[in-house]
Amino acid sequence: MYYTTIGANVEWTWGITLPLIAIVVLMGLGIPMWVSMGIGVSALLYFTDVLPLSLLGETLFEGMDAFALLAVPLFILTGDALVRTGLSNKLLSVAEATAGSFRSGFGTSTVLGCGFFSCISGSDAAGCASVGRMTIDRLVTSGYPRAYAAALVASGACTGILIPPSIAYIVIGLVLGVSTATLFVAAVIPGTLILVSIMLTNVFMNRRRNYENAGKAFSFTRWVEAIWDGRFALTIPFIILGGIYSGVFTPTEAASVAVVTTLAVGFYLKTISLSDIPKMLISSAKVNGVILPTVALSLPLAEALGALNIPQWIIENVLAMTDSYAIIVLLMLVLFIIAGCVMEAVPNIVLMGPVLFPLAQEIGMHDIHFCIVMVTSLGIGFVTPPIGLNLFVISGVTGEPIMDVAKHALPFVFSMICVAILLAYAPALSLAFIQ
Repeated sequence: MYYTTIGANVEWTWGITLPLIAIVVLMGLGIPMWVSMGIGVSALLYFTDVLPLSLLGETLFEGMDAFALLAVPLFILTGDALVRTGLSNKLLSVAEATAGSFRSGFGTSTVLGCGFFSCISGSDAAGCASVGRMTIDRLVTSGYPRAYAAALVASGACTGILIPPSIAYIVIGLVLGVSTATLFVAAVIPGTLILVSIMLTNVFMNRRRNYENAGKAFSFTRWVEAIWDGRFALTIPFIILGGIYSGVFTPTEAASVAVVTTLAVGFYLKTISLSDIPKMLISSAKVNGVILPTVALSLPLAEALGALNIPQWIIENVLAMTDSYAIIVLLMLVLFIIAGCVMEAVPNIVLMGPVLFPLAQEIGMHDIHFCIVMVTSLGIGFVTPPIGLNLFVISGVTGEPIMDVAKHALPFVFSMICVAILLAYAPALSLAFIQ
């Protein structure tokens, strides 16, 4: 059997190669990520005997038994409740009153509305679907081509995993052993920069192609009225982020309070009833049922790869080619962006995070900086074919062909890549609030 030596102790055999290839092939065939990983991890442990196969079940349960993971279903439920209570419409009204005076007023307001929604849900797909349903027809009426309007919403919704609270930051924090609360603080500037880059790109495209010229004069009175009307909706992100940043809540506790607050507001405003609760729970459970098994199975995979010394092998081979910090960071950045084009953020995090994290540490990259760069770069993949999740979601909402939406999303992708490069080489933007 052909092999080469990995590090000092482990041989690279087909017992390692075939399970890793199997994971990729099974995902390519459309098998759910957690099933593909489960088969691959089981085969890897069986053929290499690097860890006892009997420990797989125990490791899975230990991986799921994490307090931080409770935040994932709770934030998903909060986002769903936000839509069902009608509070998401209030956030959009506040966004329009804030940014509607610009020439590209409603387009800019739509992106800002995506940002507001991201401050609560932590999910790209949820923001894309809900904001898309509320804004697409009006964007078209304002003068935007339908495919461009779809691309605008899909791009704005990318902030779902980039602006805290973010499911992606919860996952990467758990997988790499980094504080989620610290990541939330560090992500404020990077997430805001992505949001602003999308807004500015829309302004540029609007001026170049004259899509919309319907901006109203800014009215302070109208803005105050919108703030007052949306006071309950604005309270929720204030509770989430204010509680986390002040140290009053952990992210999980903040998610719990957010769920209770959102439901309480819905009952107070009589926009939901007890009969809506099961529907929200079922809807949120479906999303959660995809994310958590993937995270759980990533932990034994990471342990097996570590026991096989594969991360150290990658470090040795990369440093043998170049020891330049700038080049290695660029290579990681390109890899993350390409990986985001073919697979969603959470699977990418659990597969690549444990492997490349030691390399980042070896070259002196700050742990928090690495996490910010990885999540930001992967977030771009939500609007890039072939797997861009937001493209599929918004295509389902609007009926526009996915490739037409992707074509109109190119300017936004370019602007987000520029921000990702800036973040990669200016760590101070990610570390400003944690030093």
